[in-house]
Amino acid sequence: MERWRGLDAVPPNWGRCVLTIGVFDGMHRAHQQLVGETVRTARGLGLPAVLMTFDPHPSEVLRPGSHPAQLLTLRRRAEVAEELGVDVFLVLPFTTALASQTAEGFVHDVIVERLHAAAVVVGANFTFGHHAKGTVALLEELGPRFGFTARGLPLVQESSLAVSSTMVRAGIAAGDVRAAAQALGRPHRLEGIVVHGEGRGGSELGYPTANLDLVPYAAVPADGIYAGWFLLGTRRSPAAISIGSNPTFSGRERTVEAFVLDDGGNFYGRRVALDFVERLRDQERYDRVEDLVAQIGRDVRRTREVLGLPPASATDGT
Repeated sequence: MERWRGLDAVPPNWGRCVLTIGVFDGMHRAHQQLVGETVRTARGLGLPAVLMTFDPHPSEVLRPGSHPAQLLTLRRRAEVAEELGVDVFLVLPFTTALASQTAEGFVHDVIVERLHAAAVVVGANFTFGHHAKGTVALLEELGPRFGFTARGLPLVQESSLAVSSTMVRAGIAAGDVRAAAQALGRPHRLEGIVVHGEGRGGSELGYPTANLDLVPYAAVPADGIYAGWFLLGTRRSPAAISIGSNPTFSGRERTVEAFVLDDGGNFYGRRVALDFVERLRDQERYDRVEDLVAQIGRDVRRTREVLGLPPASATDGT
């Protein structure tokens, strides 16, 4: 898959394509339906499938300070797009100039003149252009004039609700990572760099943790203890994940840290990811450190059960 940033990256000899447009900030099941239909249409026409997304998030430009919690990094969006068969991942910088462009101007300048789209596939609620005046109906109206077809796909439903990034964010904020994973079609993921924490996990508790300095705007699940996976490159290890302020030690700063089972490696300075599978319990305060250590042991054993792993071993610290 090719990755382009900006329209200047479009090759001068670029031919026709099948195009889908959107923020795709979650790459959830509704987004996957759009991308899948785009790829199928492209294959049927013998053309490349192009996914156009925007960076930064349009809301941050239109309403500074209102950036929604980020479900996926841009890099991860591209990885998922590639897995779905996209040929070109095009990032269009979202600027005030782009936001003020008329819907008709966007169709003419971007979709037709630069990308030469033969077909455009979007969601039924897709809007674009100045004041969001562009709609699927407008695309269908302009298509015959400019030589492309347009399709607006209905939204995917989940328990009578349309699958959307807002829906996924709500689940994550509530700690319901299972519901979020169902809507996403995969576990919710956090990414960041492992940094030094208080050092208490290894020295005092016997459970050394990897503390993450998260990417900006990350959609962090509600405080609690979770079972999940710790990813470093292609290596995936089971992990018990803690989110919160460490109430037993009167912590004030909210942290995300993972005890990585069966892997005592040094992760400092490495870029890693956490995939959340199930919420185990709330954050709790313990009067005695010994009680906290015992509870962590139970959390680790429960993590193994949730992830379908063999019983605890000495490497768990239990």
